[in-house]
Amino acid sequence: MTLAAASIPPPRLFALVPCAGVGERAGAGGPKQYTLLAGRSLVAHTLNALQDVTRLSGTLVVLSPEDKAFETAVPGFAGWVSREGGATRAQTVANGLQALVAHGASVDDWVLVHDAARCLVRAEWIDTLIDACLTEGDGGLLALPVADTLKSEQSGFVKATIDRRSMWQAQTPQMFRIGPLQEALAEAGAKVTDEAGAMEAAGYSPRLVPGSLENFKVTYPADFDLAERLLRTRT
Repeated sequence: MTLAAASIPPPRLFALVPCAGVGERAGAGGPKQYTLLAGRSLVAHTLNALQDVTRLSGTLVVLSPEDKAFETAVPGFAGWVSREGGATRAQTVANGLQALVAHGASVDDWVLVHDAARCLVRAEWIDTLIDACLTEGDGGLLALPVADTLKSEQSGFVKATIDRRSMWQAQTPQMFRIGPLQEALAEAGAKVTDEAGAMEAAGYSPRLVPGSLENFKVTYPADFDLAERLLRTRT
């Protein structure tokens, strides 16, 4: 190793949590991330799990500009907060990446984008993702092979059965270098629903890292009861 190479610091890892949603599908009477589960807000559980990932250099939460609830819902949060959430997830993440760079992150550093509503994530699952992505490749995401038979629908009826053998269900975190992800999101625009989709469109091949059934996204009313039961039975 040359002296110049030795002087270059290794890339760091940051977490980015888009948290600007309004919870329309949850039926929670407000942003679902602030619903109380097992004694604390949903997003507080999420951020607590990220706090246990010791290799993270920092965590940034991106809120809606109108958000006035976060500090009360997550007292004592030690990370960064940006109230620059956009109209879409893609815009919220893009704005969050700019904020990370403003806080000193490099375009060569890694970012782990994680849904605020995946409050059951565990630090060991995130560490598995980090290990896999640091080893080789363009980055990757936690995901699950689809076990159920898949049907496409038309007007309430089955249109076709879809071959599930190569199908995976995307989860988060999704981990990529900051610079390439910024470029991919700028090229893809608002149509993408996750960071891996933007990277795929830019020609990258994200790695699929097996996750857990528990790492589901709390979205519909019944999900809250299940998430609370699981949180209360954890040791």
